[in-house]
This record gives sequence, structure tokens and C-alpha cells, in this order.
Amino acid sequence: MPRSPWTGPQPLLLASTSPTRRLLLESAALPVETASPDVDERALEAARPGLSPPDLALALARAKAEAVAARFPGRIVLGADQVLDCDGTVFHKPADAEAARAQLARLSGRTHALHSAVALAGAVADAFVETARLTLRPLDERAIAAYVDCAGAERVRSSVGGYQLEGPGIHLFESVAGDHSTVLGLPLLPLLARLRAAGYLAF
Repeated sequence: MPRSPWTGPQPLLLASTSPTRRLLLESAALPVETASPDVDERALEAARPGLSPPDLALALARAKAEAVAARFPGRIVLGADQVLDCDGTVFHKPADAEAARAQLARLSGRTHALHSAVALAGAVADAFVETARLTLRPLDERAIAAYVDCAGAERVRSSVGGYQLEGPGIHLFESVAGDHSTVLGLPLLPLLARLRAAGYLAF
């Protein structure tokens, strides 16, 4: 069985229950454990109303990493968050299929930003944010309804904007500028560079 490049004494602790983020780390041959951060994201956002969208993503990622690091002393904890920003308006996960259709209608024919933030806490402390810019095709009501029906209510509720690029959501887009892992919510290349610089990767 191939060896992992990870040299830490314990697996990386992901302060998230996101299967996508865990899969990205595992695809890079990193051993991963997960813990729920139990952070009230909307309360944190309300308490800091002046933050720009990238700074909000960083604040949320730090809060998650620090919450889990406090419960697991000595571990390297990774927190992550992603904020969708369309002309200064922050989007949250839609509550239902109707809300997803409304979000997609607002994003139709426009370019929006996905700010993906990562924070390391515990044995390593660092934080950064990467941004991808995505442009939706012009979509009429019929096209949006067809997409939501194809993707299903559970999938459209699970991501801001009502789409997942790695699924049927790819049909919605005209162009994507940015690293794929940034779009998925965990910028791998800058994360690996930081872990390598801290001495936790073999190559």
C-alpha cells in the first residue's frame, strides 16, 4: 500500500463534516479525521457586520478551527469556509428548492466570486483565502426549474447558489476562473504549500 506524505504524529483534524473537503484531503493521500466545529455561522456574521466577503470567510474558518483545536490540544486542526459574493451581496445555502431557484435567477448571466478560506490552528497557526470567479449562462425560468428538478432538492440545498460544480451544476456555467479545489471549498495547493513549509509533508 502506498505511503502517505504526511509526517505528523496524528492525522490532520478537519473541523468540518463536509464529505467534499474530506475527499479532497484524502485524494492528496493525507490521513484525515473529522470533528464538528459547532459554530453558529450566522451569529458570527451578524456580530461582525462590517466584514468584507473574503474577511468573513476567513473569520468563519478561524472560528471553526479554533473551536475544534480547543477540544483537541496538540492536534493540527484545519477549518474551512466558503462565501459566495455577487456584487457585494453574500449568499447563504438556500433553505429549499424555491430559494435555490431564486438564487440561481439572481446569478443568471452574471459573474460571482467564491471566497474559500482555510485556517490552521493548534500545532500550526496560519490562515489564507483564495478566490474563484464563476459566470453563469443566462438562464430563463424554465431552464432553472429543469436544473433544480435534475439536481434534486437535497443537492440544491447543500451549497450556496444552489449548485455543485462537480455535479449537474456544471451545466449552468459559461466560464470558471480559478482552481477547481477553490471552487469546491478547500484550496489544496496553497494548503499543501503551508503544510510543507511547516515540515509536515515528506516532499
